[in-house]
Amino acid sequence: MPETAQEYVQRILGTMGDADPLKVLAKFSPEQLRKRPVPEKWSAAEIVIHLSEVEMMVGVRVRLVVGTNWISIQGFDQDAWASRYANTDLPLALDAFYALRAANLAMYRALTPEDWEHYGMHSERGKEGARRIVELCAGHDINHLRQLEGMLA
Repeated sequence: MPETAQEYVQRILGTMGDADPLKVLAKFSPEQLRKRPVPEKWSAAEIVIHLSEVEMMVGVRVRLVVGTNWISIQGFDQDAWASRYANTDLPLALDAFYALRAANLAMYRALTPEDWEHYGMHSERGKEGARRIVELCAGHDINHLRQLEGMLA
């Protein structure tokens, strides 16, 4: 049964407890989002930018595999990409993520059962099908969302 409006309000307000709403709203400044929890871990902003870039790559990979069965899939060094994240515009990365995700989901929903069975050869992981690429993307999202939840809690 869907949540009623009153249940929603109670649930949302319950997450705040006795916190001052103005302090909560001010908590997540651009500086806070770019602060690394420890030097070797990514900031919340870097994780969001990373998700945007991965969304681009996953969409390309699925399109390549579906378009050319058994194509080579090149891995990438995420840390080499992350070295540029400090200069990346966070709102632009978010906009790109939302647009790419919408486009990719539309494409995935249009794939035929045969399309889902196409494979490529990943340079690091070997044989990888369209379905597995999308499954890995979903798991990757969950992993990073959990990190973000922990950082922003």
